[in-house]
Amino acid sequence: MKKLSKLYLFLFLFVACKNNKENETVNNTSLATNEVVLTEIQQQNANLEIGELQQRVITTTLKVNGKIDVPPQNLISVSAPLGGYLKDTKLLPGMHISKGEVIATLEDQQFIQLQQDYLTTKSKLYFAEKEFDRQKEMNASLASSTKNVTLADAEVRINKILLSGLSEKLKLIHLNPAKVSENNISKNVNIYSPINGYVSKVNVNIGKYVAPTDVLFELINPLDIHLNLHVFEKDIAQLFIGQKLQAFTNTNPNKKFDCEIILISKNISQDGTTEVHCHFENYDKNLLPGMYMNAELDVKSSTGFALPETAIVNYEGRFYAYESLNNLKYAMVEVIVGAKNEGFIEVKNYQLLQNKKLVIKGAYTLFMKMKNVEEE
Repeated sequence: MKKLSKLYLFLFLFVACKNNKENETVNNTSLATNEVVLTEIQQQNANLEIGELQQRVITTTLKVNGKIDVPPQNLISVSAPLGGYLKDTKLLPGMHISKGEVIATLEDQQFIQLQQDYLTTKSKLYFAEKEFDRQKEMNASLASSTKNVTLADAEVRINKILLSGLSEKLKLIHLNPAKVSENNISKNVNIYSPINGYVSKVNVNIGKYVAPTDVLFELINPLDIHLNLHVFEKDIAQLFIGQKLQAFTNTNPNKKFDCEIILISKNISQDGTTEVHCHFENYDKNLLPGMYMNAELDVKSSTGFALPETAIVNYEGRFYAYESLNNLKYAMVEVIVGAKNEGFIEVKNYQLLQNKKLVIKGAYTLFMKMKNVEEE
C-alpha cells in the first residue's frame, strides 16, 4: 500500500513539473515573438500604409512657465488732485474704458472757492490794467509821478500771476477757465480716463472722501501687457529677441496665445533662472496681471530621420515600429525615439530601419493582432 502511494505521488510530481515546463516554454515563446502574419482578409481590413524613413528637420521644444506682468508705464493709478467726495462712479474691475471717458464725479466746496477766486482775480486784473493805463496817461501829462505808474504796473503783474496759477488749478481738475463765469460755477468736477484700457482695481465707494494722495482706480493699458517667463540659465543661449512662442493657461491649455520675445534679462536669480519678457500679439481681456501661464518655444532645429506618429507603438515604456517582410508578414523592431514635431517622431537608431519597407500607418493594428495571438 505504501509503495502504491509513493507511486501516485511520483506520477503527480512528474506531471506537475512537465506542465510547468510546458507553460514556461509557451510564455517564453510568446514574449520572444516579434513577427505577425495576417490573412488576406485581415490585410484588407487593416488599411496599412507602407513607406520608408523620412529625412526631416527636427525641432526641439523648450517648455517654460511664468506670469502675466504689466510694466509700470502701463499700470495707471488715478487720483483726485484736490480731493473731494465721490459723488458718482460706475466702474467695476474688468470693465473696458475709453480715453476721455468720465469715470467718476467729485464734489466739494473747495471747487466753488477755486472758481470764485479765479473770477475775483480776473476782475482785479481788469481793474489793475485800467488803473495802469490811467496812470500812464497822467504821467505823460506830468499829472502823476513815475512811482504811481510803477506801482500800477506791479499790481497788473501780480494779478496776472495769480490768475495764471488759478487757471492751471482749474485745468488740473478738468475745468475750462474760459467757461467759468459768475453764472456758471459748479460744485462738481469730473475725472476722465487717461487711456484706452481696462479697470484693474476700484478702491473707493460713493460718498467717501478721498484725499489727493488716495488712489481711486487702477487702470491697465493692454497695448504693452506682457508675459514674464522664467528660463533656466542653460537654456538662455537658445533664445533671441523676436523669437516666436505660444503660451497657454492651466485652465484652458488648448487655447494658445501667440507671443514674441522682446527682452531677455541679463541677471541670473538665485534659483538659476532669468526673466524673459514676451509681448502678446493679440491681447485678450481675460488675461490678467499675475495670472500663471505656460509657454512652448521651438529652440533647436537639426536634420534627422523620422517616422509618422502612426508608425510607432508605445508599449510598457518602449517604442516599436514594424518592418514589412512580405505582403502579409511583419516584424516588430524596437526604436529609440527623440523629439516630436508636426506629427512625426525622430528615430535615433535609424540605421536599423534605413532602406527598409516600414508600416507608416496602422502599426497599432498590427500590435493588437500580436497581443491577441499571445493571449490565445
